[in-house]
Amino acid sequence: MHEMECRVLSIQSHVVRGYVGNKSASFPLQVLGFEVDSINSVQFSNHTGYSHWKGQVLTADELHVLYEGIKLNNVHHYDYVLTGYTRDTSFLEMVVDIVQELKRANPNLVYGVYPSLSPLCYVPENLHPVYKNKVVPVADIITPNQFEAELLTGKNISTEKDAVEVMDLLHKMGPDTVVITSSDLPSRLGDRFLVSLGSQRTLMPDGTKSTQRVRMEIPKVDAVFVGTGDLFAAMLLAWTHHYPNDLKTACEKTFSVMHHVIKRTISYAHELAGPGRKPSPPQLELRMVQSKADIEDPAIVMEATVLTL
Repeated sequence: MHEMECRVLSIQSHVVRGYVGNKSASFPLQVLGFEVDSINSVQFSNHTGYSHWKGQVLTADELHVLYEGIKLNNVHHYDYVLTGYTRDTSFLEMVVDIVQELKRANPNLVYGVYPSLSPLCYVPENLHPVYKNKVVPVADIITPNQFEAELLTGKNISTEKDAVEVMDLLHKMGPDTVVITSSDLPSRLGDRFLVSLGSQRTLMPDGTKSTQRVRMEIPKVDAVFVGTGDLFAAMLLAWTHHYPNDLKTACEKTFSVMHHVIKRTISYAHELAGPGRKPSPPQLELRMVQSKADIEDPAIVMEATVLTL
């Protein structure tokens, strides 16, 4: 028997140098056996954390033209769609139209969203309602941080109970899998750890829905990385595919991949920068190719706790 190929349409940014957007997502997904069709929402020389960057931005009309080409050849069957950072409402609305059309063709299609609404992302205010009212309702997997989760639900998180309520609200809005990638909740392991929480709704054979919720303590890293959110969203998509009703294992695999890639990146960056010197953006580019073995088969270094509420 031939294994059915699994195909992802990834609509994200592209950089010539370094890792962000599609550059962060495509290689790891391919390593894990997915066919990846990439549409580059922007093409920049490098990410915008550098002193200089140049490049082009794809418009909603240009996105539509590329999609039409795929459709005319009747090769528009996808199992997954993955999207990341966008600054343009018309582009985002076009993405939603495409996802809805692809879902009509394949009702089992899974749409993964990395919302990128944090203040650091310089997202215009008018994008928030588009995410809330159009993107989230068609999403199946969403990976917000605490700020984004609060923004989308209008509810603040100050306790674990609040976080669970926020994840339940996000489930009600659409996605069956929600992972709050980082939060300000106090970690049981002390202030050198961040807390991440996940929740997955599964349809049971009798038609009822069961929810699994997990919590993870993530070691803090003293550096600013770019492209980690995109890598995280891609890995969660991949590992939930391999472990469809086991959020605990999918999160352990995903966070362990992140740990290995970040650890390798930071030690290399410090080596390049030299003792006592802060690594520069080029030195902190993710060590993606060097982490191929960890992406394929990560040693599990993060354990998720299943929440019983």
